[in-house]
Amino acid sequence: MKWNLNDLYKSEKDSNIQKDINIAKQKNEVFIKHWKENKQYLKDPKILLQSLKEYEYLKRHYGSYTKPRYYFMLKNFLNQTDINVKAQINKLSDISLKIVNDRQFFLLNLSKVSIKQQRIFLSSPILKEYKHFLEQLFLSSKYILSDKEEKIFNLTSKTSYSNWVDMVSELLDKQKSTILNEEGGKKEISYNDFSKYLSSRNKKVRDYASKKFNKINERYLEVAEFEINSILEAKKISDDYRKIPRPDLPRHIDDDIDSQIVDILIDVVTKNFNISKEYYKKKAKLLGVKKLAYHERNIPLKSVDMEIGYKEGMKIVKDVFSNIDKQFGDIVEQLDKDRRYDVYPKEGKSGGAFCISITKLLPTYILLNYKNKLEDVLTLSHESGHAIHTQLAKKQNLLNSGYPTSLAEVASTFFEDFVLEDILKSSKEDIKQGIIDKKLNTDISSIFRQIAFYNFEKDLHNDFRSKGYLSKEYISELFCKHMKAYLGDTVLEDDGMKYGWIYVSHFRSPFYVYSYASGLLISKALQELVREDKKNIKYVKKFMESGSSTSPYNLFKDMGIDISKKDIWEKGLSQIKNTIRLFS
Repeated sequence: MKWNLNDLYKSEKDSNIQKDINIAKQKNEVFIKHWKENKQYLKDPKILLQSLKEYEYLKRHYGSYTKPRYYFMLKNFLNQTDINVKAQINKLSDISLKIVNDRQFFLLNLSKVSIKQQRIFLSSPILKEYKHFLEQLFLSSKYILSDKEEKIFNLTSKTSYSNWVDMVSELLDKQKSTILNEEGGKKEISYNDFSKYLSSRNKKVRDYASKKFNKINERYLEVAEFEINSILEAKKISDDYRKIPRPDLPRHIDDDIDSQIVDILIDVVTKNFNISKEYYKKKAKLLGVKKLAYHERNIPLKSVDMEIGYKEGMKIVKDVFSNIDKQFGDIVEQLDKDRRYDVYPKEGKSGGAFCISITKLLPTYILLNYKNKLEDVLTLSHESGHAIHTQLAKKQNLLNSGYPTSLAEVASTFFEDFVLEDILKSSKEDIKQGIIDKKLNTDISSIFRQIAFYNFEKDLHNDFRSKGYLSKEYISELFCKHMKAYLGDTVLEDDGMKYGWIYVSHFRSPFYVYSYASGLLISKALQELVREDKKNIKYVKKFMESGSSTSPYNLFKDMGIDISKKDIWEKGLSQIKNTIRLFS
């Protein structure tokens, strides 16, 4: 139940680490020297094919010290207090950045070929497997600067962005506070453990935790103000220099999705905020109160006291996945056998849960903080869904074996919902209502809350660009405005809401949040396909096996799901609306 990192290296002192660093440096230097001198790849499809295959091979086997960096990154997740590991990561990041800068000319020069040459490459049969990769490269070319300019942006990204983000997140992560536990006693917890107590069904516990949590956030308000303004300014400088017309466009290009599609999604969900408002109004009524504090929005209506140990939870996941398709169960079985799951929380370990994969030749790993609760089984299924998507996408060549964030949450929520459905079937009637509420609360947060976040981000970036600097008071006021938009008058505007922007990590990675809403709503459409006919699972597998070889629009259009039309989004929202109305 702990990661097996021996498939990478035996220890931090493994001599193969330095050997891999040396050979990666050598292989990159050979590639850089050859293609910096030979510009024929910019003219001849045959030579371009050769260069792309060499580039793909280089990235697959060596990258920019990919394997050593991956190893130390994983070690850091397991113990964030290990200074030696952090030092190794910093050293590797520095030399990696140099390689990235020295190698970036290859794709940069390719992106800048004439429109006529682009058409020749895109129509060439021998370049077919790289066609969409080239399409995306050519699409972004108008916003790519010269080699020297891009190097400067790369070199300054740490000081203008990363260091600020790391400073605030680490300051918060290090905080500890004493709270009331469920038995009425005192307990010291870390900052990342507050969520459990903020949503306790015991009012004394949650209110006490809220005061302590808000006190920590208030302490770092001024620091967070400087941080967020620095991030906003760094992005503005980059966007202005690149002549990017709207702040969220780079995210859409990276996600291989048309801005118009995202705009339609945002508009449809925003216009349906009455659904989430109705949910919170009904929640308050069922809890017997007129208003909810901000921290009370996630209170479970009924206690779901389901103790599900990890082995039992894993069995549920494997059985459900196998029932959908045997291959899915087999993938999870192999990941489990190979010890790709790190299961239990421990001091120093990263909080939350995630699935991580760097390149197709290196193992996929899943981090959990399993506490034997229902939500832990759902998290296990969610992250295992990411892992299946990742493993199947590895069928593509390396340049197409990843997938954009616009697709990231589709597979994970697809599997999670089927696991929840299975658990509901075998649950006693008295806790079914609580499980449904948990699901509703998750869906509301994944869709309406994330779109409210997106609307906040748009105003945040645009207001900074018109005003030049945003005070902590202004940011808090803006955040409350957008939270109230989806929460309604049932949820109070209190200190918890005012300080809510400080700790949301996604605001430091701009405009990512829409993908939670789009992923879940597309997932619901895929679930309907499979429920109509189990043979339609072939479409789900096709989606996961496609990686980034085609655009999300074309991928789903072939399945009869047109994400450029508002109907697909409205249909998913109507499912949530109907569930709320049946809820009592």
